[in-house]
Amino acid sequence: MIIIRQSMHYIFVINGRKDFAQMEVDIRKQLDELTSEGQTLDYTLYRTTGVGDATRYTRIYCDLHRDEEVCFVACGGCGIFNEVASGIVNEANKSMAVLAYGNTNDFIKYYPDYDFRDVRKMLNGTIEKIDIIQVNDNYSLNVCDFGMDSIVASEANYLAEDGKSYPYYRGLIRGVIAGRYNRIQVIADGKQLNKGPILSCALANGRYVGGGFYCAPHAINNDGLMDVCLIKSMSLISLFFILGNYIKGLHTDGKYKRKVVYTKAKHVDFKSKSTLYVILDGEILPGTEFSADILPQAIRLVLPEK
Repeated sequence: MIIIRQSMHYIFVINGRKDFAQMEVDIRKQLDELTSEGQTLDYTLYRTTGVGDATRYTRIYCDLHRDEEVCFVACGGCGIFNEVASGIVNEANKSMAVLAYGNTNDFIKYYPDYDFRDVRKMLNGTIEKIDIIQVNDNYSLNVCDFGMDSIVASEANYLAEDGKSYPYYRGLIRGVIAGRYNRIQVIADGKQLNKGPILSCALANGRYVGGGFYCAPHAINNDGLMDVCLIKSMSLISLFFILGNYIKGLHTDGKYKRKVVYTKAKHVDFKSKSTLYVILDGEILPGTEFSADILPQAIRLVLPEK
């Protein structure tokens, strides 16, 4: 662990969407309280302007300030965490912290004993190095998934933007109906994992996806490996039997070995003759052929003080 120096420059990268407006108010209030106590903090606030802006901003800043010790504080949900992490991959003197808002922050569920909402605890935290998954030219800090999950995620995104409650669970209904048979070939470290169609596949650095589905219960985010969980296509009745155990992370035991392939890998190739949609920490990436690699300890992550 590395203790954060008080001389660190902090850049709070705040999701600029209107539904995160209260988050910025809360962060400013906490910073004002620290200032009123006489604490000196070198910080900047940056509000994003759209999808991908956080990555562009952090990359440009890193290029222009190569020698500066900076902690980028990603403020929002998994999308903004992903974008900030994507901008600092393998940057030796750049780190990231997260201030989590919203109800579907799957990334921080890996750390159940930490408070990711308190600025003071973040400033007194420590830095640990964790892995990140590179998928073609993109990155996944938490989970990359495809198959039925793609349909679920696209529907959930639409419902969330429309202000609907429990968007992932409602999107799951459409995914069950329309996305149970996906002709996607998956090869992990040179070994083909399936011959027939799949229901879904997750490449995991974290453990949770979709607001609490325990997709990769054995994942360790700094072991230099990604957990691969491939679920083969099955009947609707079989799916209903396995779904409850998937939510709880019980799908990897021997009971389901005929339908679930669970392994660890450094490199995974997956492709389809038709367009498939890959979900990277909630963001959708279309294509027909992908390669995924684990980048060991490529991100310096701040864990808040307990």
